[in-house]
Parts: sequence; structure tokens; C-alpha cells
Amino acid sequence: MQANEPTEEKAVRLSRAVPILASTNMDETVSFYRERLGFKAVFESEDYAILSRDDVTINFWLCDDDEIPKVTSCRVQVQGVDGLYHECVEADVIHPNGSLEDKPWGAREFAILDGHGNLITFFEYMKQ
Repeated sequence: MQANEPTEEKAVRLSRAVPILASTNMDETVSFYRERLGFKAVFESEDYAILSRDDVTINFWLCDDDEIPKVTSCRVQVQGVDGLYHECVEADVIHPNGSLEDKPWGAREFAILDGHGNLITFFEYMKQ
């Protein structure tokens, strides 16, 4: 087969999104996610980190603008949102307006703020 010959194409299927959030201090970010949320560092450098817990991976880039994390957010789908909420209450990371609630779009969710202001909403779809 020649390099320019067409190959059998696989069906297109998106499988995962990986957020990249801003950090104004990488050491503080890695410590926060490890100690308060139970993430593990997959990769760490002074200007980039990859952290994971279970099947979720979040990347972080070093940012010198304190305002960027304050307007950044992502949503993470979980199983056992009530249990995770209790973990986050104990870790004192719940957003002031982020209490666990059932939402009209069919999700049970809550939100946290990390040490730099990134908002992460953890959610679980409710059974219909």
C-alpha cells in the first residue's frame, strides 16, 4: 500500500474532553487538587500539570493574570455525586452558591472553587 492510498476509515466517535484550566501558582494548584480533592499528578512541571482522579483528567497551564481563573469553569460528570459533595464539604471547597441541588435540566450538581478561582461543577444525571 502506498502512503497516499486511502485506508479504511473508522467511524468517528468523540470519546473525551479534557479541560485546561489556568493556574497562577502551579505548586499550589497541584497541592490543592491532591490534598483537597484526591487527584494524583500524572505530569508536573513549573508551567504545566496534568492531574487525574478515576477517569477524569484536568490539565493546568501557568498563567500570570489572576483574573483568568476567576472566569474559567468546567463541568465533570460523576457517579455518586452525593458522596463527592460530602467529601468537598469536609474539604471546605464548596462555592458559596454551589450547594448540591437538583436542576431542571435533569442533573444533580454542586460547584467548587479551587484556590485560584476556577469553578468546577460536578454533576450526575438523575434517573428519569
